[in-house]
Amino acid sequence: MSPSLVATVVICYFLLLIFISWITSRSATAETFYTGNRQSPWYLVAFGMIGASLSGVTFISVPGEVANTNFHYFQVVIGYLLGYAVIALILLPIYYRLQLISIYQFLQKRFGFWSYKMGALFFLMSRVMGASVRLFLVASVLQIAFFDAFGLPFWVAVATAIFLIWIYTLKGGIKTIVWTDTLQTLFMILSVLVSIYLIKDRLDWSWTQVIDSISADGRSAIFDWSSSSTNFFRQFLSGAFIAIAMTGLDQDMMQKNLTCKSLGDAQKNVFWFSVVLIFVNLLFLSLGVLLYQYADIQNVVLPDRTDGVFPTIAIQHLSTFGGVCFLLGITAAAYSSADSALTALTTSFCVDFLGFKPENFHEKRRVRMSVHFGFSVLLFIVILIFAAINSRSVINVVLLVAGYTYGPLLGLFSFGIFTSWKVRDSWVPLVCLISPIASYLLTQAFPNIGFEVLIYNGLFTFVGLFLLRTTSTREHI
Repeated sequence: MSPSLVATVVICYFLLLIFISWITSRSATAETFYTGNRQSPWYLVAFGMIGASLSGVTFISVPGEVANTNFHYFQVVIGYLLGYAVIALILLPIYYRLQLISIYQFLQKRFGFWSYKMGALFFLMSRVMGASVRLFLVASVLQIAFFDAFGLPFWVAVATAIFLIWIYTLKGGIKTIVWTDTLQTLFMILSVLVSIYLIKDRLDWSWTQVIDSISADGRSAIFDWSSSSTNFFRQFLSGAFIAIAMTGLDQDMMQKNLTCKSLGDAQKNVFWFSVVLIFVNLLFLSLGVLLYQYADIQNVVLPDRTDGVFPTIAIQHLSTFGGVCFLLGITAAAYSSADSALTALTTSFCVDFLGFKPENFHEKRRVRMSVHFGFSVLLFIVILIFAAINSRSVINVVLLVAGYTYGPLLGLFSFGIFTSWKVRDSWVPLVCLISPIASYLLTQAFPNIGFEVLIYNGLFTFVGLFLLRTTSTREHI
């Protein structure tokens, strides 16, 4: 693709997002940024959450990772169903009953000041790193497709990617995100479908041949009953806990759910979202097999890193139309999670650390805008650091980081929900710091431990809180 075509596609795409932002923020109040006035249609939230959940990580990494781990990632996805059931039936009723703006306010009501702050702090760390990894992907694609042609350095691509998010989320916040995520999810799924169709067309296969070819390929094996790190039970449980932690205990994902009109709507959203997510992930994995089959048949030289397989074939071998669709897909996929992350980070910091309340949202508007800009700068810095040190598949990096940063959240919330003990709140930060360290040491002693490090991390936190228990009475929440 020519740089001018790339520039045209990206500019038109973001003009569309800015137009949606203008429409959705025309009647926005100060509270709209945080809660969307709790009027979001559940079906829009559900569809938009697909893109936010998958992100550019799934878009690029999952198809490429098929070469290393076959369809074993789908075992994690099956586990998501159990995790989302816990979110819908246990977590959402609590969040709605307490009318929370930040879900970490639950920890303050349950344990106290320090537990609350540690929960919010671990979310901030998790989301800054997760959003940075996702934005790194889209900046990398923009760099290859556009900025390299003009000899511009990578930091310019990063700054451009972040600036565009900052522009269209500045006023409407979460209300804008609900609508833009819907559009971006649509672009992402269409991009994958178009890529599959173009590969089928280039190979002159019928749809029956496509299905048969995928089914017969050894890389489409889903279940692993061996004792390896991709064993079904380990992957399934990891998926369940990843869903609970990275969705149910994550302000970014839950902020969208809390914009629904009622608890019932939010639960319908989670149910349908989880069902559709299964099929969409299967679509990505099937694309991965087709990419490698196409490369074998057409003698395509693939890059060493699996994250480069889909971009290489889409941009260089599937026609200009295929390249444009890929560019739209990766941009939509990355931005559907990164834009909401910036809004959620701003919300959490303002509510959890600066003490914003609905009654002073309006007078604190300038402070909120400064925080919004500050997190944009922080994401810029972290992306450049990640670009300098990363050498792994991005999907593995995201899930590995999540294992260490979401573990304390998993332990805090599970102890708060399933026990009636109070704890020595001032000691909770120490427990939350020791647990990830203990988890890391465990992985060094047993290298075969994979994504389930999240479970061990949460368990260490739970045990630590148990040792800090003081009484078996608590106020009703």
